[in-house]
Amino acid sequence: MAKILIAEDDRISQKLAVKIVEELGHIAFVSPHGKHAYETLMANNDFDLLLTDIMMPEMDGQQLIKTLRGDQQFNDLPIIIMSAVVGISDISNLLKLGATLFLAKPLEREELQDYITRCLGDHGRHLQN
Repeated sequence: MAKILIAEDDRISQKLAVKIVEELGHIAFVSPHGKHAYETLMANNDFDLLLTDIMMPEMDGQQLIKTLRGDQQFNDLPIIIMSAVVGISDISNLLKLGATLFLAKPLEREELQDYITRCLGDHGRHLQN
């Protein structure tokens, strides 16, 4: 069982992401924006994965990724971007900044489940045993 932080300001997307994470048997924590997610990670650095939106108040997803990747302790934290409002060049830039994978909204259950499983990799299989 993995601990997954979901940084998302849209309530509907929050609920859907939480439901999908919990269906996989993992624990979901929700942050309403990037700053809250960053503070949560700094206070408790035992999360296995971050799912984050890009367009959020206070600290957007791009700034969150930059900030996390600038901190050694988060170098190996998988980060999945969830967004509806980016183009190909934006996706490329987010991946260059350190995002692990990009997922277009609206969220598709099977695609998100696949991405979570891929990001957790061997660590995820170990957690399920």
